[in-house]
Amino acid sequence: MQDYRKLVVWQKSHQLTLDVYWITRTYPKEELYGLTSQTRRAATSIPANISEGCGRNSSADLARFLHIALGSAFELDYHFILARDLGFITDQDSIKFATDISEVRQMLYSFLQKVNPKQHPKTKL
Repeated sequence: MQDYRKLVVWQKSHQLTLDVYWITRTYPKEELYGLTSQTRRAATSIPANISEGCGRNSSADLARFLHIALGSAFELDYHFILARDLGFITDQDSIKFATDISEVRQMLYSFLQKVNPKQHPKTKL
């Protein structure tokens, strides 16, 4: 077990989640139970799964939760593509979130390599 709050990947994904909550406040009200909710759930899933994985007793369990977090990061990336294409966010915001999400994904992948290097050869996401 380790203190997830000390992990830079958790700190960055937590800040990303805060930013997601801030930007989705501007989405149309009719999206509250649609894209707003889905985007927020995908964002919160990233640091939540890092946290849960760090509370497990094995590297295999940690890796499983990091994979879930990684999947949520890809899902979140799509939600921002959709939000941009629907005109809910600007191109500038879209680029900012794509960059932030990419950084978190890369950090998650690096963490996975450290947890289980034989299963995760070096690859750029």
